[in-house]
Amino acid sequence: MSENKITIREIQHEDNPKIAKAIRSVLIEFGVPKVGTAYEDAALDCMTETYDKQKKAYFVVAKGEEIIGGAGISPLDNYEGNICELQKMYFMPEARGKGLGSEMMQKCLDFAKKSGFDKCYLETMPYMDDARKLYRKFGFKSIGAPMGNTGHYSCTVWMLKDL
Repeated sequence: MSENKITIREIQHEDNPKIAKAIRSVLIEFGVPKVGTAYEDAALDCMTETYDKQKKAYFVVAKGEEIIGGAGISPLDNYEGNICELQKMYFMPEARGKGLGSEMMQKCLDFAKKSGFDKCYLETMPYMDDARKLYRKFGFKSIGAPMGNTGHYSCTVWMLKDL
């Protein structure tokens, strides 16, 4: 693989520390609280194991050996119903503005549909404007309260999309 070629692929075990570092770096960059967000999720340090289950997938943006972003789909925690959650979608600065967000979103939503989910839910922060624009572009609509119990009580924007 070329050193500069950017690809989106399923996560591999050796990506675990790289994606954890990338996600935490982006969260710090945006001033996201370290509690009540993905920053403190135990899953961050073992993403391959977390998503290696039925109806779950995590994809990374790889540039050579470097991991510069990622996103995943998982059944919504603590929710009775056929709804998945778009999880841990973050991109390092060098991955932004290249259309990778749209490409990643399509890959995740295709996986969600193929897995048989009816709707896709997500949580974000009110000041993540570019992310919210992307979500709206893909048909996510704001809802008035959180669904399930993800443990991300610091995220105050909730969105839902019919699949």
